[in-house]
Amino acid sequence: MIITFKDLTIYDKDIIISYTMNCKYRNCDLSFSNLCSWRFLYNTKFTIIDEFLVFKFWVGSKQVYMQPIGEGDLTKLLDILIADAKADGKPFYILGLCLEMKVKLESILPDKFTFTTKRSYSDYIYLRENLVTLKGKKYQSKRNHINRFKKEYGGYKYIPIALDTIQDCLSVEAEWQKSNDRKQGGKADDENQAVLYALTHFEELGLMGGILYVNDRAVAFTYGMPINQDTFGVHVEKADISINGVGSMINYEFAQRIPEQYIYINREEDLGIEGLRKAKLSYYPEIILDKYVAHLTEEPLL
Repeated sequence: MIITFKDLTIYDKDIIISYTMNCKYRNCDLSFSNLCSWRFLYNTKFTIIDEFLVFKFWVGSKQVYMQPIGEGDLTKLLDILIADAKADGKPFYILGLCLEMKVKLESILPDKFTFTTKRSYSDYIYLRENLVTLKGKKYQSKRNHINRFKKEYGGYKYIPIALDTIQDCLSVEAEWQKSNDRKQGGKADDENQAVLYALTHFEELGLMGGILYVNDRAVAFTYGMPINQDTFGVHVEKADISINGVGSMINYEFAQRIPEQYIYINREEDLGIEGLRKAKLSYYPEIILDKYVAHLTEEPLL
């Protein structure tokens, strides 16, 4: 069976979200904004095979597939994808597998795959209600940060991102880049390219977000979009950290505006960055979503 994969474009939004929004997976990788904004780096392609949505992309020198989305004969689909990888002369990898899918693969094809996972790529998923209310002793420090911010910057304002405020977001991003590019090297450059794409295609991607102003100067912005029917993904949060409490404040303000239908908020990975891990844990995630990589046991691990 010859499979034709199509380059992912912004015009494919409707077909992609018709699958992702109705699936039960909460991975941040399945947000259409993430898929589209980062395709420059991963050369992302997709196809539909027997009612499954399948992505194929590159991570460095590896050609890989993402966890398929859909219902049907998974064994048949895997045979097709393994044959596709062999036709390309590449080892077979599936990325972004949740535990449920890992267990399913082990059940239908025992000993066929070897699985690995990295804590750095686990998603932090929170109860929306917890981030909205910050109730309880464990959130006391967060409430203190917010109260201190309100007291020190009483004239602050938070407004939704719209076409006429995109430039303010770009200004915050440019300043953030100056402060962080040396610390993160090429990773910061790649993220900057993804952020610029998202901001300049904000409405087409279906994003929502907000900007925080202090003394009429934009000091932070954030944005995201739904991943599925019960989970909202927060994809980017950038702030001038010289402003005390700005991170807590932009997080809090945005959480207030995420629609109540979303039980969970996915704030993505920590990428192994110690400070980022500490910050994400300090909000007490409801779920730390491990994601697995599967490769054929008979093939060498690259």
